[in-house]
Amino acid sequence: MTETTRERPVWVEIPATDLNRARKFYEAVFETKLIENNDGPEKMLMIPSANDAMCGHLYVGEPATQGDGITAHLSVQGTLAEAMDRITASSGEVVSETISIPSGAFFYARDTEGNSLGVFRYKV
Repeated sequence: MTETTRERPVWVEIPATDLNRARKFYEAVFETKLIENNDGPEKMLMIPSANDAMCGHLYVGEPATQGDGITAHLSVQGTLAEAMDRITASSGEVVSETISIPSGAFFYARDTEGNSLGVFRYKV
């Protein structure tokens, strides 16, 4: 029997030592409001995506050290150059040039917590 695999990734969890600082960064860079969720034992900030779905959250935790851990790739509206400007204006760090791939382009960055981040723009 063959099992059908749904879209990947299913969810992303992004640790932050300072949740308020991380919230300001992600809301500015991705031009969206994170949704506070206090349903569980710890406060989370939900990352919205298309059709009012959620694609992940920020939580109080210890980010991996530089060079360790995974890289979460999130898409933006507008140009990548504009996203780069928002990252530096929000105390993040752009760490690569733009990289083109068949479905669009992206660059690597670090958020205010030191997490590795891929900022992606679909080809239009």
